[in-house]
Amino acid sequence: MIHVRVGIAGYGVAGRIFHGGLLRQTPAAEVVAVVTRNPDRRAEVAADFPAAAVRDDLTGMLTDDRPDLVVLATPTRFHADLALECFASGVPVVVDKPMALDAEQAQQMVTAAEVAGVAFTLFQNRRWDSDFLTVRRLIAEHELGEVLRFESRFERWRPEPSPGRWREDLPPDEGGGSLLDLGSHLVDQAVQLLGPVHSVYAEVASRRGTAADDDVFLALTHLGDVHSHLSCGNLAGAPGPRMRVLGSGGAFVVHDLDGQEEALRTGRRVVTPVGRLCRGAEFTPVEPTPGDWASYYPAVFAAVESGSPMPVDPWDGVHTMEVLDAARASAASGSTVSL
Repeated sequence: MIHVRVGIAGYGVAGRIFHGGLLRQTPAAEVVAVVTRNPDRRAEVAADFPAAAVRDDLTGMLTDDRPDLVVLATPTRFHADLALECFASGVPVVVDKPMALDAEQAQQMVTAAEVAGVAFTLFQNRRWDSDFLTVRRLIAEHELGEVLRFESRFERWRPEPSPGRWREDLPPDEGGGSLLDLGSHLVDQAVQLLGPVHSVYAEVASRRGTAADDDVFLALTHLGDVHSHLSCGNLAGAPGPRMRVLGSGGAFVVHDLDGQEEALRTGRRVVTPVGRLCRGAEFTPVEPTPGDWASYYPAVFAAVESGSPMPVDPWDGVHTMEVLDAARASAASGSTVSL
């Protein structure tokens, strides 16, 4: 029976709600240590994982606790250095998205893991969203005909910045902003559905007076000349549908966000939005494929134990960062950037 001793570095929203929440649902997981210096978060660790040690830094955890797997849920600017420290110690790593600050840094991480012979993967949990899985199923079943355009959004109405949240306070070169945060999900999903990207046009702005960008639009052209239109940000007073896929045989639309995040945050049951297959004025509800974030860590543990491929290839993360780098260059120049 698989049993994996896990260490978590960072215990903010990502470490506690997402990773901690999913690890508590995974019988094979034993959280043996958490890295955080924040007194409030130390108290949360004691409540959530009473048997876990609390360390001041990653070095202490690697030395004193020697976990089988380290989850990096720190702010993005620390990902690369911490991952390299784990690889040097021979410890496999799950890194939260975004993988790194840019593509060069991401590639250095993957190369270092390969040289060290250490398992490495990226937490792209939204590959297991109900809406994404449903769209992938409809495409595979040819329900939409030839896909012409994929639209995907994480839009919300938050006109006032939330003080103390590093993603909303820091500039992009320190890991802040919607492009790195939600953009990494949007690009990853688009690439998984439609293949690699060869050109990018982007509009990226900061509208609320902070250093972090909060208004993002991306137009991607994938190999095969299929297009993705992706948007995210905090000033959408009338958010568009979560996903809309236009095809030669019809369209699929789903308006609301997958409910797994809300369930992790609140402890309530998962609510799965139902989309519609549309052909002009005709539409029919589509039975959704259930979301399954809970399958991520069992797949990671199986890979750590057997040496089989991880559920997310970290090189996918490198390509996502290449697209995000191109988006920033496009927004700065006002022109389309080729990869």
